[in-house]
Amino acid sequence: MANNARRVLDAPNLRDDFYCSVLAYSLCCQTLAMGLGNVVYTWSDEEGVRSVNGSQQDNTWLTSISFAAGEGSKALFAAGRSDGTFVVMSLLESSPRFEIRQHRSISCLSWRPCCTLRLSTNPRNSNTLVCTEDLVVGDECGDLYYYLVEWPPLSDSTRDDCPGSISLVARISIHSQQICGLAWSPTGDLFASGGNDNMCSLFNINEILAPQHLGLRQEGQNRYNAYLDDIVDTSIQEQITPDEPQLYLDWGDGRGFAHPDATVSDEATTIPPATVRSLVSGCQRQVWAHQAAVKAIAFCPWLEGLVATGGGSNDKRIHFFHTASGSSLATIPVAAQVTSLIWSNTKREIAATFGYAHPEHPYRIAVFSWPDCSQTAAIPWDDDLRALHAVPYPCFLNGSKGADETGGRVNECIVVASSDETVKFHQIWSTEGSRAVTRPGMYGGSDILEDLQGIIKEGDVIR
Repeated sequence: MANNARRVLDAPNLRDDFYCSVLAYSLCCQTLAMGLGNVVYTWSDEEGVRSVNGSQQDNTWLTSISFAAGEGSKALFAAGRSDGTFVVMSLLESSPRFEIRQHRSISCLSWRPCCTLRLSTNPRNSNTLVCTEDLVVGDECGDLYYYLVEWPPLSDSTRDDCPGSISLVARISIHSQQICGLAWSPTGDLFASGGNDNMCSLFNINEILAPQHLGLRQEGQNRYNAYLDDIVDTSIQEQITPDEPQLYLDWGDGRGFAHPDATVSDEATTIPPATVRSLVSGCQRQVWAHQAAVKAIAFCPWLEGLVATGGGSNDKRIHFFHTASGSSLATIPVAAQVTSLIWSNTKREIAATFGYAHPEHPYRIAVFSWPDCSQTAAIPWDDDLRALHAVPYPCFLNGSKGADETGGRVNECIVVASSDETVKFHQIWSTEGSRAVTRPGMYGGSDILEDLQGIIKEGDVIR
């Protein structure tokens, strides 16, 4: 592994802040988005740098950026800001369709990695199933907000004069301090939140959304799962208080769909308070305590039930947990604040990026194997720089424009936001060698956990 970055982009006004996560990559658009100050910029090999949202504004800055799932090729992203607003827009359009203002600073946001079929909120189309997106937003006080987003194609939106809808359906209040990290399992059934209260919480969608919001998930060709069984109701139905006005979009016949504090051109109109599912402690599947803030969270893409978390300056460790049982599987001390965790899709390895190190060491990227947790590579940086945040990025080689193009190799890179106002591209894994596979011993050597995950292990037969 080369110590030098494959590419370095200048990133003036990149905020030197552990709590900001202002890099995101869209695989369907092959575009990198970054938040510099209060402005969202995009970069790609084909189009170079483009400013897509925001303006230079004192005392307001971007705190988090996230792209939606590539399904449907909508090129959707959300960008949260320190003033409590976040926008939802498409790279295919010139301006946001929705701008939502919450009462507290946005600290983190993340899209569910798959679409869900739900009945349309458009009264003219209310009996039709449409593809919707789910967005979780965390604020500086530790609350999580769960939104459903319907985003009709621009042609349909223009024809029906309906830009879609964004609706708040659940509010989760279990963290006592700022939300630092959010991550989803590959299937979209689970998500985890990390807080400045040193806790990481795991949630199951079946226990967060009300039955009418679960929708249909495609599991195969012409096969769907309704997710309507085994729902545990740990919520109370709460009316939004008068200082949290609800707005709706005018669909043209006087009917609308509620969402909080949304500004959508001149069509937004105040309507009576709506109900939102309010969840408190007890709604989470697991809670894992750390010794510092939890920003880095990553679900393993090739081993169901394995999640990794990273602790901040007073923790300085990478932790591995089993999602179903909550068991701690392993811990790796790294002598540094863990700012990002990224699993390889092709190797049984995980990459970590580091902020402040103690005791001092020069390494800001390291790679560890699973399940033996041995270090396989490390990349030093110069001048006491810190890695603030990182996202996975495919390195298209041999002239290939995508993973499925003719003969081109796609190596796995990561893009890292650095404290010197640059963005660095590091190649971490090549596609050469064996692919990651599940085998015995992947759950910390526990026969019970392997049995729970359906791993059959050769050995003695008890008669």
